[in-house]
Amino acid sequence: MKFSESLKKNRDFQTVYKNGTSKANRYLVMYVKKNGTDRNRIGISVSKKVGNSVVRHTLTRLIRESYRLNEGTFLPGYDFVVIARGTAKGKRYAEIESALLHLARLHGIMVDEHEKDLNRVD
Repeated sequence: MKFSESLKKNRDFQTVYKNGTSKANRYLVMYVKKNGTDRNRIGISVSKKVGNSVVRHTLTRLIRESYRLNEGTFLPGYDFVVIARGTAKGKRYAEIESALLHLARLHGIMVDEHEKDLNRVD
């Protein structure tokens, strides 16, 4: 992830949970909080209720890859915590990516397509 870091510490997760805003859809819940830097930090949480370690790790990798491939469309300066719901178990990459981008649009943290074209250097 070129422009992002991972949230690793429990207190960072708790800060986002307590002070951030949340939106949810069928597969994911996303908490978002401004972090005051020019970088994004992402944390991913998959509960044991979702499945065994193989299932949890697969979902974590799908969410991380969905974010990595689309990180240029996210506005900088935010902390995200993405939580996988039980219904995400067994879903394919396209469904997880669609759910992640849907939540980002709901939060208003995506760069507009028109703005992205203006900033592009050819």
